[in-house]
Amino acid sequence: MLRCRDGTLYTGATNDLERRLATHGRGKGAAYTRARLPVTLVWSEPAEDRSAALRREAALKRLSRTEKLRLVRPARARSQARPRG
Repeated sequence: MLRCRDGTLYTGATNDLERRLATHGRGKGAAYTRARLPVTLVWSEPAEDRSAALRREAALKRLSRTEKLRLVRPARARSQARPRG
């Protein structure tokens, strides 16, 4: 998942994350990100195969913005938000 310059989030699937990030960074990625450069990687996770990756991408796209932001929040912030007891 990428955070765009305007604060929006872009979700995609790839089998070569570094290459895909470089492509987006050069303005050669998706039209959505080309108009919102620069982009920053804020979330990635491995998938068993392309089919699983595409299913997960679809599931992530169905999340609300609030749910996506909760997912990409840094681990430290997540641990501080948990109730202690």
